[in-house]
Amino acid sequence: MDKIKTSYYRVDAPIRLKDVPTLTNLNASDDQLKDRLSDIRRKIGKLQDVLYAHGKYSVLVCFQGMDTAGKDSLIREVFKDFNSRGVVVHSFKTPTSIQKKQDYLWRHYIALPARGKFGVFNRSHYENVLVTRVHPEYILGEHLPGVDSVEDITDAFWHERFEQIKAFERHLAQNGTIIFKFFLHLSKEEQKNRLLRRLRLEEKNWKFSPDDLKERTLWDKYQQYYEEAINITSTDHAPWYIIPADNKKAARTIVADIMYDELKERKDIKYPVLGEEVRAKLDVYKKQLHHE
Repeated sequence: MDKIKTSYYRVDAPIRLKDVPTLTNLNASDDQLKDRLSDIRRKIGKLQDVLYAHGKYSVLVCFQGMDTAGKDSLIREVFKDFNSRGVVVHSFKTPTSIQKKQDYLWRHYIALPARGKFGVFNRSHYENVLVTRVHPEYILGEHLPGVDSVEDITDAFWHERFEQIKAFERHLAQNGTIIFKFFLHLSKEEQKNRLLRRLRLEEKNWKFSPDDLKERTLWDKYQQYYEEAINITSTDHAPWYIIPADNKKAARTIVADIMYDELKERKDIKYPVLGEEVRAKLDVYKKQLHHE
């Protein structure tokens, strides 16, 4: 099995999505990938326990990708060995009427993980510069001052919004949030296969919507805007990782490996040490319990 190098997937320089592969099997069988994932997620689970005890950092994991990219199943499999109290998953769909009365980042702010916990965003604040760029009419629902028609949504508007998102992430990082942003890079052909599977298998029918086919016709626009968003907002403190997503098992393994690789380097995250006075009396406390 190939060694997974975090730097290979991290965006440290401008990329073109069409030049980035959507498929890898890491030269491993399905069983090998399954075993590797099982091993690495147990290790991340242990790190989560230390993170919780340490209590000074939180971890935010964002997943973006086209429909059928495998976000749901990846989240289910990668975080399977976590203590359920230490991870919270949020799925961001169309904003509610209440959310539309706030600024577009508000619903993401209130979903952020507390110190010591992991927060997983299934789709994220990037929907506000992806779906809304493909469908700029959605912006009108935000009731922004000075934006009365689609013609008011200029390049300057999007530039400002990217700057706001970068400032949001910088603020989080400066206050102890470790940020991972994963783009599940799916090929158009593989999406077609997965949509057909949803139509073919009765137990998968519920996942299908005619809107999936409408959005598919806008594939090139989505790829363009994903590419721009990734290039503009991949930073040292909040890097993007582009994950080949045509092979779901490999994608899950790569994501888990990257998180473990990065988190284990945080040497300051460790179990708290008991105060000297308490440590000096540990034997006393043991005797007290034994002689109850």
